[in-house]
Amino acid sequence: MWDARFAEPGFAYGTEPNDFLRDIASRFPPGPILSLAEGEGRNAAFLGSLGHAVHAVDGSAVGLAKAQELARERGAALTTECANLDGWQLPRRSWSGIIAFYLHLPRAPHRALFGQVADALAPGGVFALEAFAPGQLGRPSGGPTDPARLHTLAEWQDSLPGLEWEVAREVERPLREGRYHVGPAVVLQLFGRRAG
Repeated sequence: MWDARFAEPGFAYGTEPNDFLRDIASRFPPGPILSLAEGEGRNAAFLGSLGHAVHAVDGSAVGLAKAQELARERGAALTTECANLDGWQLPRRSWSGIIAFYLHLPRAPHRALFGQVADALAPGGVFALEAFAPGQLGRPSGGPTDPARLHTLAEWQDSLPGLEWEVAREVERPLREGRYHVGPAVVLQLFGRRAG
């Protein structure tokens, strides 16, 4: 499904970074960033343009090829890895940041993946997320149709032990991200830091 969507002309979710990521980007410490479910590269290219070396992981080779193209256009340092994140092990590279924007996994793989985040971050490293909340179900502005892929704020925080939360909220906001995220949406925004 993702290869087919990313093979469409243009960029499915646009080329500009997520609004929440843009707002908090100055709070990332210097160093490498791991982007989970990066898609076509809009967030990775943005962080790379700020001087971070970004490693983008996604299940779609088509999307990652577009991400490389976008990063080259912006002079951003980007490496990519095509992998299924269900069962994937986070590289223990002392990341300065890990981001996950609109990554919706079923409950068990969700907990397995995100339970690794704090250990993969360097002391003082940060994690940033925007994802659809359960209240998004049935809205036309995007998101999974399977409720098992929509987690509450408390469930997200519980699946990410070892982080101190600087932002943890559910908000309704307008989305203007390409063709597939358009209109009012209910999202969760998290920004946390590993102690030390």
